[in-house]
Amino acid sequence: MSVPRSVANHRQAVVELLAGVAAAKGTCRVPLLEALGKPLAADLFAPLSLPPFDNSQMDGFAVRSQDIPGQGAELRVAAPVPAGAAPAALKPGFAAPIMTGAMIPDGADAVVPVEKASPASFPEPSDTDAVVELPAVSPGTYVRNSGSDIEHGALALAAGTLLGPAQLGLLAALGLATVEVPEPLRVLLVTTGDEVVEPGEALTAGKIFDSNGTLLEASMRQAGLEVVRSGISDDHPSSLLSVLQHHTGEAETAVDIIVTTGGVSKGAYEVVRQAMVGQPVDFVPVAMQPGGPQGLGTFNGVPFLGFPGNPVSCLVSFEMFLRPALSEVMGTPAPRTVQAARLAAPLTSPEGKHQVRRGSVAGDGTVHMEGGAGSHLVHALARANALIQIPAAVTELNAGAEVEVWML
Repeated sequence: MSVPRSVANHRQAVVELLAGVAAAKGTCRVPLLEALGKPLAADLFAPLSLPPFDNSQMDGFAVRSQDIPGQGAELRVAAPVPAGAAPAALKPGFAAPIMTGAMIPDGADAVVPVEKASPASFPEPSDTDAVVELPAVSPGTYVRNSGSDIEHGALALAAGTLLGPAQLGLLAALGLATVEVPEPLRVLLVTTGDEVVEPGEALTAGKIFDSNGTLLEASMRQAGLEVVRSGISDDHPSSLLSVLQHHTGEAETAVDIIVTTGGVSKGAYEVVRQAMVGQPVDFVPVAMQPGGPQGLGTFNGVPFLGFPGNPVSCLVSFEMFLRPALSEVMGTPAPRTVQAARLAAPLTSPEGKHQVRRGSVAGDGTVHMEGGAGSHLVHALARANALIQIPAAVTELNAGAEVEVWML
């Protein structure tokens, strides 16, 4: 009987399996919003300064600070400067009404807020003889200098940066409509089993609806994978082989990774095990509950991962092995947020197995378990917002004990 592999060792084996295919992928340019959640493929340098010109931080009057002595002065009012306009140079002795974000006129070096003027309002544009009394102001007051955010040519974002709303907003501010990201990995996702039917079909005696396909495809899409589905494969190895060969042959249908669910245990009708005979695929026990039986290797040279068939087992397998491996070799998705929480109730865990329980972390930092340890409890999984990590050496924990949780 083989000795169970540790969770850490199996995760590292998945990393090593995927490293080659990740390195072989190229890059592509995509519209900004399509890059959300993806890593930047190469260092990106600012094609212009931000702000691109000196502009006003306030609604007020653009002035030459030297025109206003210590006790203030009365200045003639020049033509207003709206945002988006290219203003004329400011003449000595004049103050130009200016809007927030508008370009500072040549000659001006400060802005006096309109509420500090007398009168504290802008004159009508038609009033060509208007004057305004303004207090003294220091050079640079309420002026946003060109390049004060980032200078032209400076490093804007480093390669590998995950592109979230703030990063994409920066790229848009720099005038970029597209961005270079790694090509996504294409994964073939195959659910197996004579007992499984697609949601929406008639449910006859002995059949169950396939939740694994939706569960894993949604997880994979969130992780930035391009998912290829082939429908449900029955328990005949020839059917599964036909699907796998189709997607590992011709270039237009070829995938980068294969993931199957079900058929990896030691029962009589383990279709994935049967189909992998002659392929460099190992079926190993991992010291984890749920998700102990795992398949790992290559099929026709394509990295292959075989997950167990129970819904919670396959999701836990994805979260514990494939998702973190993708983070390491591709830079995306972002790793799960890991934090400490206190158990709301005691729990026990099997000796020698890393147990992953589903739970909900409350605002006070306590975590309540959702359902039992069973790997079929989809409703409990849907209520959970965290995975509770119980190390293999721990068999019993009291209420109030601190545990590590991965936020979902």
